[in-house]
Amino acid sequence: MKITKNTTISEILKIPGAETVLIKYNLPCLSCPMAKFEIENLEIGDVANIYNLNLKEILKELNKLITPT
Repeated sequence: MKITKNTTISEILKIPGAETVLIKYNLPCLSCPMAKFEIENLEIGDVANIYNLNLKEILKELNKLITPT
């Protein structure tokens, strides 16, 4: 598995340590009460775009969790 801009937040949160990475980049969905209703459909790329987050760095760190170097 590789995390891409199309990976949903719910899929990412199944990875150990992923929540810490998302918190580091201030992903607002983790604390948003409304996100809980749509987290299955929220793609990391869309969220990063909406909140002007550094998607490239987020994906890099998340993918390191899957395949550490």
